[in-house]
Amino acid sequence: MKGGKGKGATKKETKEAMKPADDRKVGKRKAAIRADKSSKRRTKKEQKAKKDPNKPKRPPSAFFVFLEEFRKQYKQEHPNVKAVSVVGKAGGEKWKSMSDAEKAPYEAKAATRKSEYENQMSAYNKKQETVVDDGDDESDRSKSEVNDEDEEESGEEEEDEDED
Repeated sequence: MKGGKGKGATKKETKEAMKPADDRKVGKRKAAIRADKSSKRRTKKEQKAKKDPNKPKRPPSAFFVFLEEFRKQYKQEHPNVKAVSVVGKAGGEKWKSMSDAEKAPYEAKAATRKSEYENQMSAYNKKQETVVDDGDDESDRSKSEVNDEDEEESGEEEEDEDED
């Protein structure tokens, strides 16, 4: 017995392959989906808020507190090693092999840094609230309503130009 594909099946495939992409239903769907996805991605990037340079940085975890000290020791013992990845891998292996008692001082330092960070963040948030309260001269309308009006105004101008 012969396989499922014969000469007739290949002729149909080649005819469909020769048709332009607009005539094929699958091609239309894929093109429409791709256009939607790309437009969504652009809007997410545009909506992303800029970082405030005055905002306090997050505190390091216990592992990164350990790495600060470990890097100094490792560089003294291995002055020829220049790769950062080698130091990081060695630090990770050392951290995994340490007991909880050995990790405790680093965890304590990380906890103190975290409490300092929380104090800084509360002060920062209070400062931000006062700035927002002072700068609240705008109306209660949402940004989308304001943008919709801008779009309507620009659309009216385009219609006026078409009439001339």
